[in-house]
Amino acid sequence: MWTTSDFRKGLKIEIDGVPYVIVDFQHVKPGKGTAFVRTRIKNMITGQLIEPTFRSGDKVKRPDLLETKMQYLYSDGDTCHFMDTKSYEQAEIPREILGEASDYLIENLEISAIFFNGQPIGVDVPNFVELKIIRCEPGARGDTVSGAQKPATVETGAIFYVPLFVNEGETIRVDTRDRSYVERVSK
Repeated sequence: MWTTSDFRKGLKIEIDGVPYVIVDFQHVKPGKGTAFVRTRIKNMITGQLIEPTFRSGDKVKRPDLLETKMQYLYSDGDTCHFMDTKSYEQAEIPREILGEASDYLIENLEISAIFFNGQPIGVDVPNFVELKIIRCEPGARGDTVSGAQKPATVETGAIFYVPLFVNEGETIRVDTRDRSYVERVSK
């Protein structure tokens, strides 16, 4: 059990059998009455944000979450296949659960899969992923406007905006937290 004094950003809690992650919280001690904690929490299954208030000292359950290191194997339409790096067991996770993380899945990429009561509810991809550009417009010579970008399609089918000097066939490093271009990678 967690108490309100344990609350911090990123803490995972369970309310009414549903796992939530704390997005923001604030301890409030009014001049009159008991102290309380205002929170913003995100449902880990649906992504819905709610803002409950807890009295100081209230207790909430720890969710039965299992975080497992897995390796991406392949995709067959709406299902992605992963392998546990320790037990070598395979798991199937639907694309709707992966969400935006499916834009970064390349063969042999290690991710962290989150399971709640034995069911997959999400994945955490590394902060930086290297992807090969398969289609983009060539940059025009002399077009050196600072900060100008163009769309580029990578091997996963996702589109990222890259500087004009980046060409088709090159490998780029992308920040998965904000979908931004970081740098070209020489291999």
